[in-house]
Amino acid sequence: MNTSQKTAQIFSPAAFIHDTEENYQAMERMIVEQEIGGLTFFHSRHSAAANFEKRAESLNTSGTFEKLIGLINRYQAASKVPLLISIDGEYGLAMRVEDTPQYPFAITLGALKTDAKVYVEEVSYRMGMDMKRSGIHLNLAPCADVNTNPENPVIGYRSFGNDTKKVAELALAAYQGMSKAGIGACLKHFPGHGDTATDSHLGLPILHKSKEELQAEELFPFQYGIDRGVKLIMVGHLAVPALTGGKDIPASISRELITGLLKEEMGFEGLVISDALNMKAVANLFPEPGELEWQAFQAGNDILCFSDHVKEGIQKISEKASEDQIDTAFQKIMELKARLGVMESKKVEVPVFDWESHSKFQRTLAENYVQVHSGKLIKEELRALAEEGKLGYREFFSKEKSHFAELLNLPPAEAASKQIIAVFVPSHKPLNQFGMNRETLEEIQNLAKSRPSILVHFGNPLALKHLGDLENFEAVICGYQGFQEVQEAVAKTLQGL
Repeated sequence: MNTSQKTAQIFSPAAFIHDTEENYQAMERMIVEQEIGGLTFFHSRHSAAANFEKRAESLNTSGTFEKLIGLINRYQAASKVPLLISIDGEYGLAMRVEDTPQYPFAITLGALKTDAKVYVEEVSYRMGMDMKRSGIHLNLAPCADVNTNPENPVIGYRSFGNDTKKVAELALAAYQGMSKAGIGACLKHFPGHGDTATDSHLGLPILHKSKEELQAEELFPFQYGIDRGVKLIMVGHLAVPALTGGKDIPASISRELITGLLKEEMGFEGLVISDALNMKAVANLFPEPGELEWQAFQAGNDILCFSDHVKEGIQKISEKASEDQIDTAFQKIMELKARLGVMESKKVEVPVFDWESHSKFQRTLAENYVQVHSGKLIKEELRALAEEGKLGYREFFSKEKSHFAELLNLPPAEAASKQIIAVFVPSHKPLNQFGMNRETLEEIQNLAKSRPSILVHFGNPLALKHLGDLENFEAVICGYQGFQEVQEAVAKTLQGL
């Protein structure tokens, strides 16, 4: 291969499942003409937008999975060298593709009461197998960010929690589970995005901590993974002045951080992947097309994800980088492709999921993480009140009549002496109180003061702060997810089974 062809292997631009035929053809032309190394699949242009908070409800999303498989086959057929197919599926294909298995969020897995590492590895193995059967080689997950800032707008539910050692252990377990499935995985977002208050999709987060503080917290899970053989790390778009001589430069384009700290000081010898280069934290810094790509490459990134200027980027890197720099990155990518079986890519058939096995596994997990968050449940009293018709039920934010209401089979709360209040948190992201309107939140708080109440919280536990003083509830049960299997596990907890 010539220099330009080797450079092209560094690029993994965005491919959209729901798109126009014109755009599909444009992607095919890019594959043929630029000879790129890979593609990173997203649901649609709308859902990949930097200000994305909702799925693209206006789209016809039927057959998303079949479309994905069709596009993978189509694009692979157009490429001389088989493409490395990536997806950002932190909780499975379902993060990007409807009607595919969804697994619990990282924050949920961080709440597992027993054998957490074993279960996290198994979750990631299953997730990896779903992807492998679908023609995907690399999952841009898991997060190794320690979520120490409760106001964090972008990590939150994506982190295993705020305990540094637990995050390190579970992120490694997730990485190992995907590796066991024959899928590439990467720890992200180096040097650590957990203690930030800005969403890097929208602006540049700046982390003001000393190097010693960073080593004790943010950098720890990455060093832990490096010491145990992790081969891929994604660098985030956040500035850490203590590590860059006081400059507010995004880590993703900082040679001091990627080459100096990560590769030389921390001893990482694997592949470095950039976070999406369309994100506002970096996308607006260099108006000249291709300059951002060059800056990211010269900083030490080996794969450039979601570049909007592929042709110009290839040209600039080919002209400015040394032959050694390009050869080193190219060699790493070709070795990764060989290791993940990319070079033996065959036509993919649409796989059939074993939904029964998936549901059984979800039930096992739910029984492990569902827990009484605060207060105390007196199950005998609840049973007695239920038998007398004095235990009532209310639910909020559920889009339709929930499975939970049927499981409990309780009368409306109005006439009861004690009530169970179920809250189905609409969004796992913190915008607009996690999608909960203030009037309803006030109504729930007033209900809790009106009579003894038990709160059942289905969703991101970080949303609990919007439900007022939790001491107003006799007990608070955390379900973490709204899955049917979780509703069953909570019902068992309430009924003392």
